[in-house]
Amino acid sequence: MADGGEMDEEAMRAFFPLSFGKAPARPGSAASSAAHSTTLRKPPNPSNPKPSASTAADDDSGAMIGPPRPPSAPAGEEDDEDGGGMIGPPRPPPPSARGNGEDEDGSDMIGPPRPPPAEEEDDDEEDDDMEDDDMEDDGDGGFNRIPLSNEIVLRGHTKVVSALAVDHTGSRVLSGSYDYTVRMYDFQGMNSKLQSFRQLEPFEGHQVRSLSWSPTSDRFLCVTGSAQAKIYDRDGLTLGEFVKGDMYIRDLKNTKGHISGLTGGEWNPKSKETILTSSEDGSIRLWDVSDFQSQKQVIKPKLVRPMRIPVTSCAWDHQGKRIVAGIGDGSIQIWTIKAGWGSRPDIHVEKTHTEDITGVKFSTDGQILLSRSMDSTLKIWDLRKMKTPLKVFEDLPNNYAETNAAFSPDEQLIFTGTSIEKDGDNGGLLYFFDRKKLELVSRVGVSPHYSVIRCLWHPRINQVFATVGDKKEGGTHILYDPSISQRGALVCVGRAPRKKSVDDFEVQPVIHNPHALPLFRDEPSRKRQREKILKDPLKSHKPEAPVNGPGHGGRVGTTKGSLLTQYLLKEGGLIKETWMDEDPREAILKYADAAEKDPKFIAPAYSQTQPKPVFAESDSDNEEK
Repeated sequence: MADGGEMDEEAMRAFFPLSFGKAPARPGSAASSAAHSTTLRKPPNPSNPKPSASTAADDDSGAMIGPPRPPSAPAGEEDDEDGGGMIGPPRPPPPSARGNGEDEDGSDMIGPPRPPPAEEEDDDEEDDDMEDDDMEDDGDGGFNRIPLSNEIVLRGHTKVVSALAVDHTGSRVLSGSYDYTVRMYDFQGMNSKLQSFRQLEPFEGHQVRSLSWSPTSDRFLCVTGSAQAKIYDRDGLTLGEFVKGDMYIRDLKNTKGHISGLTGGEWNPKSKETILTSSEDGSIRLWDVSDFQSQKQVIKPKLVRPMRIPVTSCAWDHQGKRIVAGIGDGSIQIWTIKAGWGSRPDIHVEKTHTEDITGVKFSTDGQILLSRSMDSTLKIWDLRKMKTPLKVFEDLPNNYAETNAAFSPDEQLIFTGTSIEKDGDNGGLLYFFDRKKLELVSRVGVSPHYSVIRCLWHPRINQVFATVGDKKEGGTHILYDPSISQRGALVCVGRAPRKKSVDDFEVQPVIHNPHALPLFRDEPSRKRQREKILKDPLKSHKPEAPVNGPGHGGRVGTTKGSLLTQYLLKEGGLIKETWMDEDPREAILKYADAAEKDPKFIAPAYSQTQPKPVFAESDSDNEEK
């Protein structure tokens, strides 16, 4: 029985591939390292063509943020106590201190150095920590270091990518573009080709301006340039669209929905049934996802004069209790949701920006507010003192109405993207600023030819997303570091496309195309056909122009009474037309005697000087020649 069992097991094993039952390659394995070597970012940074030796690695290779540490300082003595502390984990020791940069098994060490032997844990416990879904145990070490060593690009759009959303698990990515489409990417199902698994077109001819996942990541909100927002499920199936308002009602509070194009929208982070939308009609509306035909609340911003000024951006705070909006007149207004609240804002700051506000963002602790504008500035506001901003970062070009600003997962860094200028040498960049010191930390070149619009740093997978594009092409760049990032891009980069097997038999179908024959060809468009018929006087039945004077050639003139009378006289034979039967020469000669006796035109002018006309005589010699 034992031998028979072994034979059955071997026979059963033949039906499965060789890789069946084997654990997938870990980020630190040799196979994974080979896959990530193809996605390494090039060292030269477009924003800093000639970096110094001490900062070149910090800008481009994903090293720690801040001034360079002394190379001779030991790993345990690198903490500054005088207020200039370093951000991020300590750098690995020199090769001499860690065995010439090799691990125990002879392979190169990847990532930060291991802890001292006294504090080293069992390998099984380390593996459990790496595979844990919750990244709270990672602490500050992983988030204070920008993952910049590797990069992949999600392509597919034909124009600039203006909307971006990543679900809370970091497994599914949504990207919306000016080409009117939304593409859905799934890291677990993608291979190294990085192709989207679904493409949607919410509204034909309308740009996609904002995307937002629900708190449970089972649905997402799609905001386009139309007046109606749509809700889709996780797989891209339409669940419904909100009602459109009546554009002939002047008071926006009496309309059932937006009447102009939407500018932004966001799902309530704490309530899976409430969403927020802003529009060009000058209103902000709260909706209940369970009822697409009615709205919960209409908010009209406070204006100096009663007019319709568009609301260019809006956002929730992290508790879902406050709403912030950027108004077209340059003001920022904040409302607190409470019992009996109305349209009057709790905080109103006028003239914050000179141009449209493209993005607003609350911090998690509710103390800091970011505002990004098309006036090339990023402003940091303290919500306790909103009269003047804490800091204004200038020279940040912005040419798109969807450019945003965001925080790092631990909110120690603030970053935003920049657009390409016509006469500028820099490409699309990501600017990282320190929240406490309010100073520039790093500039990262994302694309040398395209502008950076949306940016996001996902806290669970520790990867930076940035959307780029122009009028011809668009994509989503994902920056990661195999040593500190988890899942996300790391899952699909090392997954090669499935190779075709001998058993993969495909029947080549025979295509019968009867419509290629002239009998089955489609007729030309009706518009061109109508234009062609209008040019043909017979097919278009164009009325003939009226005749002035007596009738000619079968047409009756307008001088002998009404048209009906003329027709009856002609048909009765009373009006006879004989000129068609006469010889033209005889018809002219019958007036020759009368013309000679009574000349009317040329002859009277010469009656005194030349009573008898003298005609020119022909020269025979000239005629012969």
